[in-house]
Amino acid sequence: GFADLPSTRDEKIDSPEFTFLGNQWCLWVYPGGDEDSDDGMVAVYLCSMTDEHPVIDYFFTVRDLAGKEVAHSASKGDGSISDFAKRSTIMAALVEGTLAIEVRMRHMDQSNTSAIPFIPKNPLCNNILRKFMDEESADVVFEVSSGSERGEKTRRRAKTSSAATFHAHRFILQDGAPTLAELCKPGGGDLPTVPITDVKPDIFRHMLFYLYGGKVSDEELKANAKDLIDAADKFGIESLKLEAEACYVKSTTLTTDNMLDNLLYADSKNCALLKEAIVDFIVKSGDDIINPNIGKVSFDNLPGPVYKDLLRAMAARWTKKGHGRNILTRLGNLGEILHEKGFGGGCSRGWVTWGK
Repeated sequence: GFADLPSTRDEKIDSPEFTFLGNQWCLWVYPGGDEDSDDGMVAVYLCSMTDEHPVIDYFFTVRDLAGKEVAHSASKGDGSISDFAKRSTIMAALVEGTLAIEVRMRHMDQSNTSAIPFIPKNPLCNNILRKFMDEESADVVFEVSSGSERGEKTRRRAKTSSAATFHAHRFILQDGAPTLAELCKPGGGDLPTVPITDVKPDIFRHMLFYLYGGKVSDEELKANAKDLIDAADKFGIESLKLEAEACYVKSTTLTTDNMLDNLLYADSKNCALLKEAIVDFIVKSGDDIINPNIGKVSFDNLPGPVYKDLLRAMAARWTKKGHGRNILTRLGNLGEILHEKGFGGGCSRGWVTWGK
């Protein structure tokens, strides 16, 4: 047993060899300590028996009969611990005269990875999102029904179908949807109820979810782009409006048949990205659209500012290509229309001038 082993300094005993991480290992125990040990201390050394010497974290533990830890030390790199434990402590923990040392090893790369602390993200965004449709904390209720239609039939239908109810918080709406927030007037001790009759309930839900930090899926965005643009424009949610507008531009194929409707829509909703895409389409299509003699589209009902956009786009495009003569002809045609509209536009020698 261990008690019978010599306690002379720097004399060791070897454990049976064992395999770990592809290497052969042997534990050396110095009952009387090694040359660097303090008096009365036991030393241990975990030795690699192969040519490779991986960088390892070592952990050595001795437990008593009850399983209680009585000695524990760790080593990084060389696996040597000169002052592992007092000899008297080891002697008291012998199991039927036998010393049992628990050895644990961990590769240094794993140690570095596992030592990285977990730092959670700021929970504010998720906390706000969890308040979406929370009735207990809400301070305003919206009753939403798409009641844009008129007539006795619609009124009869309204009596049989209830509006969708959405609970919300004014402080969330104040910065994200200022126009919507203005509708939420505080009312006594009762929860104020705000009727919304010109937005579809599912569109309102998408919009409200967005205000709480949620994301409208690509599929829903594509399927409801114009409705979302309308709602976001109405309630002052600029970021959602831009996201829906970008989706609409990407998913819409412009043609001579739908071009004017989209252009008028873009102008009415102040959708600069959509308007730019349509103006580019008109300019690239050239005489097929613009020239009043052979063009397939009538611009008679376009607002004056739209003509200005067309003139600027045409000038930029054809000047870049060096089509000076074409500029004079086309600017003259559009400038004449602009003048008839009362916007004071005129074209002279390739220059566009605007009356104030």
